[in-house]
Amino acid sequence: MESDNHKTPYANLDPSLILTAIESAGFQCNGSLLALNSFENRVYQVGIEDSAPIIAKFYRPHRWTNEAILEEHQFALELKELEIPVVAPLISNENTLHHYQEFRFALFPRQGGRALELDNLEQLEWMGRFIGRLHAVSACKPFKHRIQLNVKNYGYDSYHFLIKNNFIPDYLKNKFSDIVESLLKKIEECFENANPIQNIRLHGDCHAGNVLWNSTGPQIVDLDDCLMGPAIQDMWMLLSGTPEQMLIQLNRILDGYCEFHDYNPREIHLIEALRALRLLQYSAWLAKRWDDPAFPRSFPWFNTPHYWQELLDDLDDQLQGLL
Repeated sequence: MESDNHKTPYANLDPSLILTAIESAGFQCNGSLLALNSFENRVYQVGIEDSAPIIAKFYRPHRWTNEAILEEHQFALELKELEIPVVAPLISNENTLHHYQEFRFALFPRQGGRALELDNLEQLEWMGRFIGRLHAVSACKPFKHRIQLNVKNYGYDSYHFLIKNNFIPDYLKNKFSDIVESLLKKIEECFENANPIQNIRLHGDCHAGNVLWNSTGPQIVDLDDCLMGPAIQDMWMLLSGTPEQMLIQLNRILDGYCEFHDYNPREIHLIEALRALRLLQYSAWLAKRWDDPAFPRSFPWFNTPHYWQELLDDLDDQLQGLL
């Protein structure tokens, strides 16, 4: 049975502890503390004496190993060293990962910017160039401590967690199982048909909310979900609208991407398979965090009969699209 510490991992993370932790890393706080929008981790803007504010990210306990977090940091610093615009952790006391009591945290410079405009084809082509530059670096060596995006990790593991922990209503369980098991088999076929796939280091969660746009173009933030996987994973979440509109958008992204990195056109056939895996993975993520009091407050629509029926309909649509 999961301990209360796992269910409420941030119960002891009060303002006094946050400021004391940051000062232990070598910064003098001025007492200003602003909580930012984050659920998996806890993220704060912190005022610093005689300097610009910084961003502090307190990692969710028990999620990543130290080695996996440090690999995320090293990836960001590698990109920054090559002038690829990414918000990388600050180095203080010769470290990027700091420890205070039961918490691990990292500090980042504050970065301003506006949202990426998904209907702006010029910005999407610019994003393609940016991702192409990122992938040209990330393809040079693999992660050793991060997970891989595959049908098992995102699909079967998510499905089994939802079933084992009785999240699916009884009256939907048989139909849910039939659809998901058929869908996962089709996704496996999609991956087989796209082979050989080169799995490279990815941002992993490259949607508009993780891109800041300013006069110099895009700057990526939040590498918390970086992992190994096919290149198309860092592109498909930038697509929106009708299939025709998404094809136009993808072509513009690829126009920019291919200026800096080669692309496997077979990966286009993975887009809908990856979309289906994300539906399952996102639902399992919410389910795994449901004992954290912050989640029911922030996602009141989750774990309702309407939610599960809607997810079932969406998964069935994905299945029909892959048949």
